[in-house]
Amino acid sequence: MGGLKADDAETGMNDRARVFPDPETVGRLALSESGFVFDPVSGRSYSVNATGLAILRLLQKPTGLAEALDALQTQFEGDAATLERDLIEFAGVLRSEIK
Repeated sequence: MGGLKADDAETGMNDRARVFPDPETVGRLALSESGFVFDPVSGRSYSVNATGLAILRLLQKPTGLAEALDALQTQFEGDAATLERDLIEFAGVLRSEIK
């Protein structure tokens, strides 16, 4: 999986808006190294594993889908299809839980 080309940058950001929660919404979350996540707006707290923590850190930046997948592939073992499925599923949970 290669990085985004200049022509793909806009498409990547459109994918982000469709798949991922807003970076400002994810950006407000307090993350600890142990995987504790706190949302100061709702007062809710969550616990995530190392993969979830890596995804949250990626989503706190303006990252497109392809760029996020590339970053995850460098950190974790797994085939691209499984990583993509897991990333999209996690992003869906985030969109429903954190508003």
